Amino acid sequence: MPSFKPIRPARVSEEVIEQLKRSILLGDFKAGDRLPPERSLAEEFQVSRVAIRDALRSLETSGFVTIRQGATGGAFVTELTFESLSNAFLDLFLSDKISLPELQQVRLVIEPEVAALAAERVTEAYAQRLKQALAVEEEPIHSLAQDIEVKGAVHYILAEMCGNRFFEAVVRGMLRLTSQVVAAVQPDPRTMHPEGLHRPVVQAVLSGDRQVAAREMKKHAEEFGRTLLKMEKAFRNRRC
Repeated sequence: MPSFKPIRPARVSEEVIEQLKRSILLGDFKAGDRLPPERSLAEEFQVSRVAIRDALRSLETSGFVTIRQGATGGAFVTELTFESLSNAFLDLFLSDKISLPELQQVRLVIEPEVAALAAERVTEAYAQRLKQALAVEEEPIHSLAQDIEVKGAVHYILAEMCGNRFFEAVVRGMLRLTSQVVAAVQPDPRTMHPEGLHRPVVQAVLSGDRQVAAREMKKHAEEFGRTLLKMEKAFRNRRC
């Protein structure tokens, strides 16, 4: 068990959060581990149980722990995923701290490079996944939610293929924000993202030509971006 330091009164919950988070990141607690009970943490940190409870709730909000109720409950360490970054992007957008034009600008910079890197890392397994994703795109779509999931598959695979986990995290965050806006506006799936838009990108990636892959992804991002910016206007109007 790690040794925690007593807390200064001015920053009680914040310092508890910092020390617990650091302990999780350093591997003192693994995914699935239960943190010590509130009483034990309060005694070691020399703070109130209220401060511990506030800190644990904050850690739950940021995705570090899951709090379960009952006799076998407590605060359990979660597996860190890209979901936290995705949630942060969404929160910033909903609070008008970032806009879709800004998101579109970032996509035009990052996604062509992701496609270029993916073209250098094509394997038989990745090739099959991309071909399957394209095939699914051409099947009948029965709901907007299904269409959002299906049309995002190619982007997720390319982000994984590129081999840069920071790029992958950013792409996943941008895609989730895009999906939330699309779901809120409820556009016609047939006009939002017609089937076949990803085919030139996938073909370029599978050919192994990084320059063509980047060019085709930029063209795709520009085309869909125009549609997305129209949807943002509709989304903002609905919130007014």
